[in-house]
Amino acid sequence: MKPRILLVEDNENNRYLAEFLLKREGLVVDVAVNGKEALDLARRKAPDLVVMDIQMPEMDGYETATEFKREAALAEIPLVGVSSFAMAGDRAKALKAGFVGYIEKPINPETFGREVSLFLRVRDENSTVR
Repeated sequence: MKPRILLVEDNENNRYLAEFLLKREGLVVDVAVNGKEALDLARRKAPDLVVMDIQMPEMDGYETATEFKREAALAEIPLVGVSSFAMAGDRAKALKAGFVGYIEKPINPETFGREVSLFLRVRDENSTVR
């Protein structure tokens, strides 16, 4: 079964590109345009990984990550932040908020799908019983 990704992006152009690249990588992609919709979709679809814009209106990625971590059914889903914030502390802030990874915008169309797939592999390796 193909991995299911929940893509959370409020910008239509960014959303279109990221969804295209993830599908090209062979992933099943569900799309949400804000944090509230992401939480609702995650409850229904149980994604293997969430790729989420950090800078969104209403409920930003940090707030959404906090809500994911509060709910037992969602807390174990790995979150990967995507952001144009590129200051030295931004990556650390995302990791502290519960993201397992961070991809800077603008995304690189040549590598984005593989980067996301790597987070799936790390998740699989961490969940394998040895």
